[in-house]
Amino acid sequence: MHLEEKLKSLAAKAENMTALLETEEATKNALVMPFIAALGYDVFDPTEVIPEFTADVGIKKGEKVDYAIKRGDDIVMLIEAKRIQADLNVAHSSQLFRYFTTTKARIGVLTNGVIYRFFSDLEESNKMDEKPFLELNLLNLRESLVGEVSKLSKAQFDLDNMLEAASDLKYMREIRATLEVQLEEPSEEFVRFFFQQANPKGRFVSSAKAQFARLVKQTLAQFISDKVGARLRSALAQEDASAQHGEVRATEVESKTDAEHIDDSGIVTTEEELEGYRIITAIVCDVLPAERITYRDSKSYFAVLVDGKSRRPLARLHFNRNQKYVGTFDAKKKETRHAIADVQGIYALREPLRAMAQHWISLDQAARKPAVDETKKEVPH
Repeated sequence: MHLEEKLKSLAAKAENMTALLETEEATKNALVMPFIAALGYDVFDPTEVIPEFTADVGIKKGEKVDYAIKRGDDIVMLIEAKRIQADLNVAHSSQLFRYFTTTKARIGVLTNGVIYRFFSDLEESNKMDEKPFLELNLLNLRESLVGEVSKLSKAQFDLDNMLEAASDLKYMREIRATLEVQLEEPSEEFVRFFFQQANPKGRFVSSAKAQFARLVKQTLAQFISDKVGARLRSALAQEDASAQHGEVRATEVESKTDAEHIDDSGIVTTEEELEGYRIITAIVCDVLPAERITYRDSKSYFAVLVDGKSRRPLARLHFNRNQKYVGTFDAKKKETRHAIADVQGIYALREPLRAMAQHWISLDQAARKPAVDETKKEVPH
């Protein structure tokens, strides 16, 4: 089982057990130890994982950090765990800060069993940074971050590679967080920048500030919406064109209802599933013609198919539960499930969706190649 599948299984467990894990020890036993095991380390082997690791730090004697990961004779990673309901903050990482100076560890992990924050010493050697370079949330897994975390697994441990990427990951995380804040409530400096671009000779007085704060927020939201909608409109336009030629597609079924479709078997096709279908179509429509992408709903999952054939899967939407999952496929038609917070999370799965679409196109092209007639080969004289 791949790391991503193990983490998804652990995420489902975390979601179901949150109310039951009232103490730090319960959280460690139910979630943190399985996370360490998912990375390939034997939590019951003290040559790999040392629980309650102790090292004297200055005047602090006998202080412990929850887990220390070893490779050979060296401590390479320290893990401090809090109860699942804990709101992680800098104060919770004080022990990690102190232990960084007394071991050879370059990675510190602060977790509540669901959120895992990874720290290093990027700013000052042998002193743990105050901000993490990576944050992994089991309930909102991002495939790219799982790939980064896998570099710390027992099988793929590559500290140099991890640290090389850590700086970029740290700044990308900060940029993302800043953009989220600015989208919600633009700062004066952010608004001023756009004011000066739009009105270089104008004065940034109070009235202009109020006006542009509103305009910047609206424009950014509209810009993102337009970028997302452009692909959807392109896909739907292609569907409309093919419909004029009498081709039957899933969108024609959708048009029979405003919100959801219920067939004779009691299967409910929700608007959210249909939106997911449209997003997938938009993502792959420049690889695979939109008119070839259909869907088939069932009580277990909503299948997105190529040419309406169940043996040609493109994706599956598992939306009939609290935690939504999107299933993507590889060339052997093996399904991998990705947890998403909402339907917009499908956009993060662009690469596997497009890869599968290209796989079906490649198979079609291979099937169309004329076979070589051995009887017509020229025989040399």
